[in-house]
Amino acid sequence: MGETMSKRLKLHLGGEAEMEERAFTNPFPDYEAAAAAAGLSAGSAEEMGCVRTPPTTDEFGLPFHHDGKIIHNFVRQIQTKIKDLLQQMEEGLKTADPHDCSAYTGWTGIALLYLQLYRVTCDQTYLLRSLDYVKRTLRNLNGRRVTFLCGDAGPLAVGAVIYHKLKSDCESQECITKLLQLHKSIVCQESELPDELLYGRAGYLYALLYLNTEIGPGTVCESAIKEVVNAIIESGKTLSREERKTDRCPLLYQWHRKQYVGAAHGMTGIYYMLMQPAAKVDQETLTEMVKPSIDYVRHKKFRSGNYPSSLSNETDRLVHWCHGAPGVIHMLMQAYKVFKEEKYLKEAMECSDVIWQRGLLRKGYGICHGTSGNGYSFLSLYHLTKDKKYLYRACKAWLALFTFSPTSWYQRHHGFQHLNLALHREIKKVQRQLKYTLDQKPPDCLVPDTEPP
Repeated sequence: MGETMSKRLKLHLGGEAEMEERAFTNPFPDYEAAAAAAGLSAGSAEEMGCVRTPPTTDEFGLPFHHDGKIIHNFVRQIQTKIKDLLQQMEEGLKTADPHDCSAYTGWTGIALLYLQLYRVTCDQTYLLRSLDYVKRTLRNLNGRRVTFLCGDAGPLAVGAVIYHKLKSDCESQECITKLLQLHKSIVCQESELPDELLYGRAGYLYALLYLNTEIGPGTVCESAIKEVVNAIIESGKTLSREERKTDRCPLLYQWHRKQYVGAAHGMTGIYYMLMQPAAKVDQETLTEMVKPSIDYVRHKKFRSGNYPSSLSNETDRLVHWCHGAPGVIHMLMQAYKVFKEEKYLKEAMECSDVIWQRGLLRKGYGICHGTSGNGYSFLSLYHLTKDKKYLYRACKAWLALFTFSPTSWYQRHHGFQHLNLALHREIKKVQRQLKYTLDQKPPDCLVPDTEPP
């Protein structure tokens, strides 16, 4: 008991230093303060009878009008930055790993980017660029992984969508056929395939639902989807029985013998997928199994409003999509949509507050463990609630990406520190692998993770 208390006290006392190490202090006033400043300034001018040009919205840090429409100057900023970043990216891709075909870190992710730009702009050039990149991934499928983000399912699903938009139906159907050929290995309960989103069954389910969303219902038949869903549910029930948690958490999942919470490797991502309407999980299963499991995870929340990386971890440290509130928030929003209970929306809003306070990460721009992934949660909450507070936070998160850019001295200085830590970690990893080679003993940890130093 004493040891536990001292550990908690140590974590509490070290919290501020830890936050400073992992995230920038948020320099922006929150929406209420910015909106109040805008109203006060306009009102004061009227009372004093001053004749002045009506202030533009962005004078007060509000990048949108009263109706929520983004102001022209901010849109132009974004468009200019996209153009600059695309040029930088294309230059960097000349030395990129030619064998990384994944959506997570490789060529399929680039194809997805151009596909999204085509969706937003309707510029056919972007669609053709997307095709160029997905073609090279389809020539290099390796069969080692099966998910949308990290496996063959991603290139095949994205390829099918791109060919469909180009009206190349034969090529599109060929991609779908190859994707469904992975199906047997997914639903086999005897396989050691995990259930999580990054490397497991939920990641394959995402690919199937993605096709039905992008191409049309029935692209993947309901029976194929149902088999994957059933495999995920049965796996969760089995582990719950083994851990004697059937009453508290009917669907329990683990990855590499650790019961992760977050969206990438954990229960949050799996429950989120099971709650998708297109997954067609029956209402009884949702109510009797998914809902109590979500509530079990909710009760693991830290006092700060953040969530642990795994059920056994008491460290309130990570605020990422992969581990922490930025991933859990999407599960809570989906639970609110499905079960119509205010507690889920309330806790999603609490997650948003955590992200606003601690989410401007020093780690970079990425979605998995970077500021853009954290900022995306604000956009999702805005779409759900229409509360302009969350649109404001999303816009400020975008500005933060470039306010604290790697070109600033401040981040370069701290970036070098993180680079040294990363190099040190890699050296240690090589030493462990070398020791394993010499001694024929497995090292303590050679498990890949989405949470780099």
